Amino acid sequence: MFPSPSTLKDPASRRMFIETIAQLTLGVSAYGLAGPGTAQAAKPAVGGGKAKSLIYIYVDGGLSHVDSLDPKKSKDIMGPTTVIDTKVDTIKLGHYFEKLAAQADQIALVRSLTTTNGAHEPGRYIMRTGYSQRNTIVHPTVGPFVTKLLGKRGEVLPDSVVVGQATSNSGFLDPSLAPVPIADPSGGLPNAKLLTDADQFARRMQIASQLGQKFSDRFKYARAKSYVSYYEQANKLLNSSDLQVFDISAEGDAAREAYGSSTAGQGCLLARRLVEAGVRVVEVVTSGWDMHVGLQEGLEEKGPMLDQAIAALIADLKQRGLLESTLIAVGTEFGRTPKMNVNGGRDHHPRCYSGLFAGGGVAGGRVHGETDGQGEKVKTDPVKPEDFIATMGFALGVPLDQEVYSPSKRPFKFGNGGTPLADLFA
Repeated sequence: MFPSPSTLKDPASRRMFIETIAQLTLGVSAYGLAGPGTAQAAKPAVGGGKAKSLIYIYVDGGLSHVDSLDPKKSKDIMGPTTVIDTKVDTIKLGHYFEKLAAQADQIALVRSLTTTNGAHEPGRYIMRTGYSQRNTIVHPTVGPFVTKLLGKRGEVLPDSVVVGQATSNSGFLDPSLAPVPIADPSGGLPNAKLLTDADQFARRMQIASQLGQKFSDRFKYARAKSYVSYYEQANKLLNSSDLQVFDISAEGDAAREAYGSSTAGQGCLLARRLVEAGVRVVEVVTSGWDMHVGLQEGLEEKGPMLDQAIAALIADLKQRGLLESTLIAVGTEFGRTPKMNVNGGRDHHPRCYSGLFAGGGVAGGRVHGETDGQGEKVKTDPVKPEDFIATMGFALGVPLDQEVYSPSKRPFKFGNGGTPLADLFA
């Protein structure tokens, strides 16, 4: 039974009605593919705007900075991790990142990230949106916001994809801008097979479109049109040869071995395929980094996997001539305590942590910011999460001063007014 017309005045009920109609009529699950953009094309910022695509590798759980990108001399601090040399004399890394060390001339490290968010949820929220978490609003992640400001790039493929999680949303922006979520990068695009024959599916699409139009006309609910567009875009993809880009099994054995069999490796391989095909923003989420217990065992398992994934992505993009036009970003919600706890792990440490950039106009072999000798606090050039997100927009040529209004008429900017790290760019 559907809600009564009076109930549909409530936005949540209207949304439920539209989703129910889609489930009953389409016979297929589809994801929010980006609709046409409404913003004018941006003018690239000075020193930025060289990147055409972004791959944001998000290390969920809190990557230990002293064991990875910001190692220290003290053995008391380093614990089981040793310090290794890299291709750049002035850059040292933790020994779990040997492959990345060989490509240090391609990366720019950010060692002075700092935040006040010491819990996972608010920490990851601001590192993926540039905004602090609020109960009254949901902010868009990087992909939807970029599409809103730069406009949709293609007619069939989505403008943004998130790999490693099963759901996504567009925040306060139009639902049609939501990234396509792919939980398992080795499984291709989920639910891509029709559950009915093509003629029946076409009739159901027509019915859904008519219902959506009637609903929008009657209740003046603008997002109804967005949901109809959402499924029309999905239908285009389902009937397009572009669907094959989501299938990493089409890669040769050598390519798959280069990236590794981990979720991070397969996710980065899929990300490369997607940006090569024209997708603008791909987020790759790799989890399991909250190492309060058994840090050494955890890093021995996860460290080389992440190292291989990032190094292979850099090398692959460079070999294909795509590194200069693709910004790679690696971020996490906070660092880990320099002092090991009684369980052989490290606890949350928001005072300082590390990230990196590569490609997209970034000059490699550089380090921005410095922490003290214990890796406990930022010593020079602090970087807020807003600055980190703004740097992505800077590379892509996003107009960082342009305001986008939420349904409540509140203005928001990409990166929340953060200052991009322009010194990292050639």
